[in-house]
Amino acid sequence: MSTKDHLLTVLSEPASQAGHKVTIVGIGQVGMACAFSILSQGISSDVVLVDVVADKLQGELMDLQHGSLFLKNPRINASTDYSVTAGSKLCIVTAGARQREGESRLDLVQRNTDIFKFVIPNLIKYSPDTILLIVANPVDILTYVAWKLSGLPVNRVLGSGTNLDTSRFRFLLSQKLGVAPSSVHGWIIGEHGDSSVPVWSGVNIAGVNLRDLNPALGTDSDPENWKKIHHDVVNAAYDIIKLKGYTSWAIGLSVASLTHTILHNSNNVHAVSTYVKGIHGIEDEVFLSVPAALGECGVTKIVIQPLNEKEHDALVKSAKIMVETQKGLSL
Repeated sequence: MSTKDHLLTVLSEPASQAGHKVTIVGIGQVGMACAFSILSQGISSDVVLVDVVADKLQGELMDLQHGSLFLKNPRINASTDYSVTAGSKLCIVTAGARQREGESRLDLVQRNTDIFKFVIPNLIKYSPDTILLIVANPVDILTYVAWKLSGLPVNRVLGSGTNLDTSRFRFLLSQKLGVAPSSVHGWIIGEHGDSSVPVWSGVNIAGVNLRDLNPALGTDSDPENWKKIHHDVVNAAYDIIKLKGYTSWAIGLSVASLTHTILHNSNNVHAVSTYVKGIHGIEDEVFLSVPAALGECGVTKIVIQPLNEKEHDALVKSAKIMVETQKGLSL
């Protein structure tokens, strides 16, 4: 008998997985920030990493596994073979070409679409009941691509969208007001990119609408220049990429927040990229961010915000940009 046999009497075989398995495809800076955020917060105790670079994959796996004692003993696995992802409740896709300095997210579209043609069918093959959470950029277009390639219903395919833009917005507002970001209520909707839409008409603190205090809030005629905050949100990624080469920590934390909401079926409302045909007068099959409740079925409800005319027109314009980009895609 082995030492293990002397030590342990087996009464039943342990379950192979806990039912909240999360797969992360892509172990670049964003993928590893997502993995670390999910593991360090104890959101899932069954995490799988997938990538095409075997050596780096093994190194990242070992590095995380060696911290298991400090991470509530999760099960962490990794492979270049997608069979390891079988039975995933949630598949997070960060794999793709990195956005270069000065390059827009939309410029990445065909390069990353070609990667998705391999990734998405393999995920669905082993986890046909999964939810797909797309993080790779341009996220709105690639969420549409993932939906088309997966054959999943629209509620089970979503993108990280403007969840991070909204966090940046609330942080910058909080800095100007001197209150905590969690006490600032405001939303960025539309494209996760240059055509994003700040919903200035709804920004409030404790129910006090800032437009009631300053009717010019966020407009060109505002003497306090609150509009600059949205400019800074749009340019945040470009600024960070210029300074450190990539973005990672904030998007990792954003994805962890979405993962928590989905796995815990908590119905928190997030700004995520979802199917918006029929919402706010949008007539095309596009994915854009709007406030949506999330749960174990993916997107469960969409909040219909009372947009003013300028905000509505900007959102429709954002949708048209997506449509034009999608027309040129080779799926």
